[in-house]
Amino acid sequence: MATAKQTSVPERALALYRAALEAVPGLEEKSNFGAAYTAINGNMYSMISKHGLVGVRLPPDERDAFMAEHGTELFRGDPAWPPAKEFVAVPAAMLADTPRLAALIDHAFRYTRTLKPKPTTRPKKPKP
Repeated sequence: MATAKQTSVPERALALYRAALEAVPGLEEKSNFGAAYTAINGNMYSMISKHGLVGVRLPPDERDAFMAEHGTELFRGDPAWPPAKEFVAVPAAMLADTPRLAALIDHAFRYTRTLKPKPTTRPKKPKP
């Protein structure tokens, strides 16, 4: 995995998140606004917030079942933010379970790569 940019994520939580990413070949960590995340074709599929909260993107038909099974809700990287509609919050206990978290992130990756690609750069505005 390439060296990631510095984040504001608590060190222990970031180490556990990175361990799960390293357990899945080919995943690349990125960072922005103090958080770390993964994305493919411009679509994010996992992230850890500066508060150490992890969210993963799941298919629509799996979100409710995941939240009911794990007692979580839609992901909010920050309590003041609205929920991320396609992301579920990962229970704190799962963060320390590298094999389970890695499998969940891999599942999110496989789902997300079926989505329509988003442009990764904004088109430049024409100069007047």
